[in-house]
Amino acid sequence: MEKRTVNPWKWQDGRSYSQAVEVKNVESTLYCSGQAAVDPDGTSSNKDMKSQLEQAIANLEEVITSAGYECEGIVRLNVYTTSAEELWPYFPVLQEWIARHSIRQALTMLEVKGLFETLKIELEATVVK
Repeated sequence: MEKRTVNPWKWQDGRSYSQAVEVKNVESTLYCSGQAAVDPDGTSSNKDMKSQLEQAIANLEEVITSAGYECEGIVRLNVYTTSAEELWPYFPVLQEWIARHSIRQALTMLEVKGLFETLKIELEATVVK
């Protein structure tokens, strides 16, 4: 697989994403459903934003590795949150995870009116190898 990021500017570097990601010679692609702070028994979390973000990241990583992929292969990450204002102080948690796995992805963050039950954040990824 060949992966090339396209960044005509520098400002996105401090926000841990790329403007575009080109991928060639892909062996396979994994499209992940949105992963949120849901326990293995299916119970939705009612914890704070930071706790939910950490669990959503862990759940996304579990799906990716269970499928035989690596987080480094994430090329697209969509972040859905019920409150960008509440999420923003914890954005470094996501940035640290991105850096730890050397992920170079296109990213979209959207504030939505609501998520399932008590959930505050959901992460949706496209992964290649």
